[in-house]
Amino acid sequence: MDPWSMLMFLCEDGMWMYVGGTVAVVWAAVWFYLDCQQVTRFHNKYVLVTGSDSGFGNLLCRQLDRKGFRVIAACLTEKGADDLKRATGPHMRTVLLDVTSTDSIKKAVEWTRQEVGEHGLWGIVNNAGRSLPMGPSEWMRIEDFQSTLKVNMIGMIETTMNFLPLIKKAKGRIVNVASVLGRVAANGGGYCISKFAVESFSDCLRRDISYFGIKVSIIEPGFFKTQVTSLDPIEKELHRLWNQLTPEVRESYGEKYLDKYIKVQRLIMNAVCDSDLSKVTNCMEHALTSAYPRTRYSAGWDAKFVWIPLSYMPACVVDLGLKLVLPRPAKSV
Repeated sequence: MDPWSMLMFLCEDGMWMYVGGTVAVVWAAVWFYLDCQQVTRFHNKYVLVTGSDSGFGNLLCRQLDRKGFRVIAACLTEKGADDLKRATGPHMRTVLLDVTSTDSIKKAVEWTRQEVGEHGLWGIVNNAGRSLPMGPSEWMRIEDFQSTLKVNMIGMIETTMNFLPLIKKAKGRIVNVASVLGRVAANGGGYCISKFAVESFSDCLRRDISYFGIKVSIIEPGFFKTQVTSLDPIEKELHRLWNQLTPEVRESYGEKYLDKYIKVQRLIMNAVCDSDLSKVTNCMEHALTSAYPRTRYSAGWDAKFVWIPLSYMPACVVDLGLKLVLPRPAKSV
């Protein structure tokens, strides 16, 4: 049958709908099957998690430890490391790591090399990060941007590149924690910028090192109840930013603007923040245990149904949505 006859046949009696439906069902079945396949022998696999003092990193370490992985919890503080060791099994190891310090990173790499030996490092989860200060871009000074970028962007890249030889040895996994705010830039400061950078770096790295059997996955959490979304530090930083503004800039926003902005932050955090952190750590676990890990994981209902769909909308739609939510400066035109 020639192509034209085939096309006419498919167009008759809606045959193309049946063919299209069959293809979609087969594709979904194959995807689901592959998504459920897991690697084995967790007890021989070492995974390092940064930012393990609290939040997602702390919960993930406990989760992986129960599953039988050889977990290396990279903590910023001695207290965080001690608390985690007391709450986990005998195979849990901890190491102090400040991702903003080259010396600290190199010491952690050398310690990890001795710990993992010939096994190499099966996975690294770049979870360490900071969010503040966040607020209107005009309120920021250059050091406000730098303090966040140094952790979330430069620290993540430097940590990954230093541990890469150990990951390459194990043909392992790199899991980078971005955010829905790495898809939609909803506020000023270094946080959104850094998370866009995580997305870009991860995409480039994934394509460059896929030839060596290394998988790179991106986690894009929505809003969850962690230290990052705690209201007290957010409000404290907003007051600090407001107090450092010049009289001319303050006048352009109006004296009531800060209070209105804080009220919006409270409303958003109280309305959308999810307390179930396992929605995020389950994605991280899948990226480490799946034989065919996904490129991106969207964690949380707001990520799936608000932020990710919004990221595909025209910029004018996102701009309008944010204008309707955020307060209007007193001298806006």
